[in-house]
Amino acid sequence: MKELRSVVNPSSYGHITVHLKELMAQKGITRYRLAKLADTRFEVVDKWCSGTVERIDADVLARFCYILDCEITDIIKYNL
Repeated sequence: MKELRSVVNPSSYGHITVHLKELMAQKGITRYRLAKLADTRFEVVDKWCSGTVERIDADVLARFCYILDCEITDIIKYNL
């Protein structure tokens, strides 16, 4: 069995990066338009675009993927 790792300090376990802004630019969609299509607040989309989202809401992420016709990994990435 593989030994489990523990979190010693924040830099030891990597981080998540959000690429929604870049994907939206490629698809030609604005924050306002995505918020309307996803039936969510502009502030939610804005936090995703600025990379300051604190909690990932799976339902919102699924809506973004559906609207933008993409995979989850196109929007968020884990970096060690």
